[in-house]
Amino acid sequence: MRNRQEPSVVTHPLVHRLIENIEKVVVGKKREIELSLIALLSGGHVLLEDVPGVGKTMMVRALAKSVGADYKRIQFTPDLLPSDVTGVSVFSQKTMEFHFRPGPVMSNIVLADEINRTSPKTQAALLEALEEGSVTTDGETRELQDPFMVMATQNPIEYGGTYPLPEAQLDRFLFKFKIGYPSKSEELEVLNRVEKRHPIEEVTPVLTLEDIVDMKKDVRKVFVNEKVKEYIINIVNATRQHHAVYLGGSPRASIALMKAGQAYAFMQDREFVVPDDIKYLAPYALQHRILLNSDAKLSDTTNERVIHEVVQQVHIPAGKESVR
Repeated sequence: MRNRQEPSVVTHPLVHRLIENIEKVVVGKKREIELSLIALLSGGHVLLEDVPGVGKTMMVRALAKSVGADYKRIQFTPDLLPSDVTGVSVFSQKTMEFHFRPGPVMSNIVLADEINRTSPKTQAALLEALEEGSVTTDGETRELQDPFMVMATQNPIEYGGTYPLPEAQLDRFLFKFKIGYPSKSEELEVLNRVEKRHPIEEVTPVLTLEDIVDMKKDVRKVFVNEKVKEYIINIVNATRQHHAVYLGGSPRASIALMKAGQAYAFMQDREFVVPDDIKYLAPYALQHRILLNSDAKLSDTTNERVIHEVVQQVHIPAGKESVR
């Protein structure tokens, strides 16, 4: 199996160009960039859980600028209201009518910064956007732009005054992963790049939003063999049967893993998904979708370890019948 820390060799020319452009700003994080693009191309969303200052915001901004996307950042705070996210109707004395003022969520790429610092009521304002691609205000449903992706962040260190995301909302995120600290050589490269001017200021679009929409359509055409679908189901079902798990992955987890596999295969210029695609992506797509039981929480067991055990135990379909 490919090492989890190793990025794949992206061969699709447009995706490769996009990754190279983002890497002008983000140093040494090709795997994380790749996972973010998988989410974008499969219509999913990303939860980044890491300490401040490791480049989460820069990665999102670089991605948005690279495709000419409408980008908005929402700083989640305890006093943030749902209408501050979705938008609000404002009465105009000039026209004597209410006019809708769109909220920041009505953009192509949204950075939901420190999402666990706001109240559950405001967190829930994102639920419809994450799942349905729309928001409902004043009884009217408004469709969001395509493409649309939310990249949310939360700090795993400071839990004081935070509101942990409920399971129903965590399940709406395709991936959860960390950025991580750079190596010494990578950090030196970061210092050299920002010494005189930040590279984000020089990033220009290399693709258009129309290119992304077209690629999303092509992703949905990537073939998934019945054996691969069974493999996905077996992995998710194994999370429900694991002795350390109180609540395993839902059918939504199976759907997410399949869609991620399609996008991953597309990025490697393949027209079909192979079992190794699923095996590689499973830890990122499933670790936040399971709840450990009380005994496991008291031990050294982690969600990551459970998913690793599950992936190692489930039989991998072999032969050409598992591909085409």
